[in-house]
Amino acid sequence: MKRIIECVPNFSEGRDMSVIDAIVAAISSVEGVKVLDVDPGAATNRTVVTFVGAPEDVVEAAFRGTRCAGELIDMRHHHGAHPRSGATDVLPLVPVAGVTLEECAALARSLAERLFTELGIPCYCYESAAIRPERRNLAVCRAGEYEALPEKMVDPERRPDFGGVYDDTAARCGATNVGARNFLVAVNFNLNTTSVRRAMAVAFDVREKGRKAREGGSLTGRLLKDAAGEQIWIPGTLKGCKAIGWYIDEYGIAQVSMNITDISATPLHAAFEEVSRAAAARGLRVTGAEIVGLVPKSVLLDAGRFYLEKQRRSLGISGDEIMKIAVKSMSLDDLAPFNVREKVIEYRMEDEAAEAAKHRLARMSVEAFTRETASESAAPGGGSVSACMGAFGAALVAMVANLSAHKRGWDERWKEFSDVAEQGQAVLDELLELIDEDTAAFDMVMEAFGMPKGSDEEKRLRDEAIESATLHAAGVPLRTMEASLKALPLALRMAESGNPASASDAGVAALAAYAAVEGAALNVRINAAGLSDKSSAEPLLERARRIVSEAADLRDKVLAEVNRHIDA
Repeated sequence: MKRIIECVPNFSEGRDMSVIDAIVAAISSVEGVKVLDVDPGAATNRTVVTFVGAPEDVVEAAFRGTRCAGELIDMRHHHGAHPRSGATDVLPLVPVAGVTLEECAALARSLAERLFTELGIPCYCYESAAIRPERRNLAVCRAGEYEALPEKMVDPERRPDFGGVYDDTAARCGATNVGARNFLVAVNFNLNTTSVRRAMAVAFDVREKGRKAREGGSLTGRLLKDAAGEQIWIPGTLKGCKAIGWYIDEYGIAQVSMNITDISATPLHAAFEEVSRAAAARGLRVTGAEIVGLVPKSVLLDAGRFYLEKQRRSLGISGDEIMKIAVKSMSLDDLAPFNVREKVIEYRMEDEAAEAAKHRLARMSVEAFTRETASESAAPGGGSVSACMGAFGAALVAMVANLSAHKRGWDERWKEFSDVAEQGQAVLDELLELIDEDTAAFDMVMEAFGMPKGSDEEKRLRDEAIESATLHAAGVPLRTMEASLKALPLALRMAESGNPASASDAGVAALAAYAAVEGAALNVRINAAGLSDKSSAEPLLERARRIVSEAADLRDKVLAEVNRHIDA
């Protein structure tokens, strides 16, 4: 899985586009970072920038953006409607994929220290990055705003986590609040009513804060207070959720507008189900949902799997199909078409041309791939074809499992077969990647052989490159062997206990997977033979021999089961 984090800095400039453009250019100067949105506000005199990328790249981009903001924004002359304490006011890091919140918190603290050490900008750490527990709340860090910074600097309880002297840099840049938080999902739930009061009632039912307690439980009764005179609140049912009700002229309906601040505590689908329940209890119906902004792919995949499980259907289908189930189950296309390529962060990050080139062979039609193989070019060759055969074997396993999960009378066994189908899909995904990786490895070997060899130094570098590329070229088909081997125990399970009508398909799955193992083994051997360092070659060859032996045994067991079904 790619490691992706998001950064959503707020800069204290929303009117001068030359300054905003310069800050965005500084962020964009880091290779691998993609700016997704720039949202300036004149009244607030504040711009929110959203960008994503690998953790190290995002942190560097955040540093460059903050440095640029500190050079171009003078807080001594800043005025706006929004609370602020610095030229770069808030700088949150948000985990999207393959990264934990704890890792983001560590990155945030390190970034805050670097901003002070290298640039002299005072920094507070907030939310999950907080060094002091009370500073988890951003409002505590930003109390008094920019104007209070001189007095806070001399107060041991209020001075920044990094920085303690009110110098020229602090006067110009103010203090930056660096944090880490979970991904925030902004979603509106559409109601079959125009009543804001009723929408607000549903919002109060579900939001974590809940509603003020009133006498008799009515909406208009006297407010209830505790012994200390503090207002009593009745909490809502959803953790980590903020919500209100409003009316949208554009659509002519009322909505429950919600920010899910902790998707681990309340996933999107859980919020949808609970808002639907609360609405129904008040005689209303949720007709759909509207995602505002972008979401991680996992949000839709988790929702799709949830609804498939509710239907007792196999989860062993492609990610695209799972997300389609999510879109339809929550009617995300109720008000406008919902395009996952535009709404999912991971897809927005993709360089489509680069992705197409990386998966050139795997995304071809069957006819195009086979004709490309038949051309006079040496690639794709046996290694890529072996990976393709393995992928077909894994696909057949998933197919038999899915057919078994849906077989009439086998409803109670759906989870058993769903698990097999999911494993088959995982092997399929791995082998599809290896189709192109094998050809890329061959290209690396050819590039190494094409290096200059005029001088002794050039010859040495060329020999090293050839050895390295050849070792890599031997390792890729070994990975194909290992992946294809995973399909064989699954094929055996389907031959033994899957839908008897699909027994022959389980047999073909085993034959395809075994052919992939044998074919990839030949590629391991021919590349290992080209290695000068035989100590590197022998472990590869030994592993390949063991896999072939294990695969042959499994193939024979599958075919025995298949023949038993066919001959019965």
